[in-house]
Amino acid sequence: MPASVDPSPQGNSWQLTLGTGAFAVCFAVFGSVSALMPFLRKQLALTPMQASVAIALPVLLGSLGRIPLGMLTDRLGGRRIFIGTMAASVLSVLALSQARSFPQLVAAAFLVGIALASFSVGVGFVSGWYPPARQGTALGIYGAGNAGQSIAAFSAPFLARAVGVPWAFAALGGLCAVWLVLFSSSAKDAPRVVTPRSLADTLRPLADPKSWHLSLYYFLTFGGFVAMAIYLPTFLTDLFQLSAQDAGMRTAGFVVVATAMRPLGGSLADRIGGRTILLAVFPAVAAMAALLCIPGLVAFSIGALGMAAAIGLGNGAVFKLVPEQFPKSVGAVTGLVGAAGGLGGFFPPLLLGGVRQAVGTFTLGFVLLGGFAIACLVVLIATGPKRATPQPALAG
Repeated sequence: MPASVDPSPQGNSWQLTLGTGAFAVCFAVFGSVSALMPFLRKQLALTPMQASVAIALPVLLGSLGRIPLGMLTDRLGGRRIFIGTMAASVLSVLALSQARSFPQLVAAAFLVGIALASFSVGVGFVSGWYPPARQGTALGIYGAGNAGQSIAAFSAPFLARAVGVPWAFAALGGLCAVWLVLFSSSAKDAPRVVTPRSLADTLRPLADPKSWHLSLYYFLTFGGFVAMAIYLPTFLTDLFQLSAQDAGMRTAGFVVVATAMRPLGGSLADRIGGRTILLAVFPAVAAMAALLCIPGLVAFSIGALGMAAAIGLGNGAVFKLVPEQFPKSVGAVTGLVGAAGGLGGFFPPLLLGGVRQAVGTFTLGFVLLGGFAIACLVVLIATGPKRATPQPALAG
């Protein structure tokens, strides 16, 4: 099995920068669909449900694709897999720029999900360069590549209005292509000793209940981030009649807050433990979901930004726990946990689109989000360290 040679106590900041940038440009490609959906809805005359399907489909491939990409990263190294993933991301967004009908849109949008799947590649790539005591901070910084979503949310609507939707998609593909060239010329895998590992050995950690607990927590934290980030333009234009540009800027703000909190979550997890962070995060998510149910832009904005801060901290905390609990299977477990997080971003847009179309409100979706956060808190408490049972003193 792959086993990292003892990494430098200081890590490798250049490789961390390359990995974070690669994830950021991939995330920008992934975010292009939701950022440009207000334009696509008008151009293609999409129903609310059709728009939701197009927004959710990239998340499906981006979720399920994380498992095989994580396993390949364990076996072959992150450099080669990241290069292939970025190349596929460029081709998929160029295909998206040529979509002229709903079937073409959903087919291309599904393929764009490969960009989201890149996450598990980078976790394996980055973690090998850092010792366990610094992996929470390093992976928190890497996870800040989520900021790529804000690049798409902020720039794509302005580009679409200035030069058209196809060129807005193409510009994000060009950005990814530029980083692909830089990454290909400079990235290196962490030194490691490679020992043959069977498929059964690779899959074995996925049967550990701890990996599924982490998956549940990431389903909420990262899934909540993805669902909110890709659906915020729709919320803001539909509920509050904001312009696409205004909605894009506010969405970019949400992404920036969540992204900034992720390294902080990782750093705090290095100091006080990821579980301690999650004990505070889950109640905070439930409280912010309650605010989203209150009519009015002010309450919604406070709830959204508070949600961004809470789930950003939670994302950093969860991925401190992955290499800590599964040091020899980071890629495989990251694939599973990341897939769960991606699926957490896949189902809510479909649910919200269906609820909105059926009853004319999004409130039920926010209620379910708060309830799920409480359920995660219950699981976290129930599976925590057990206190030792006091033993009776021996007479003597």
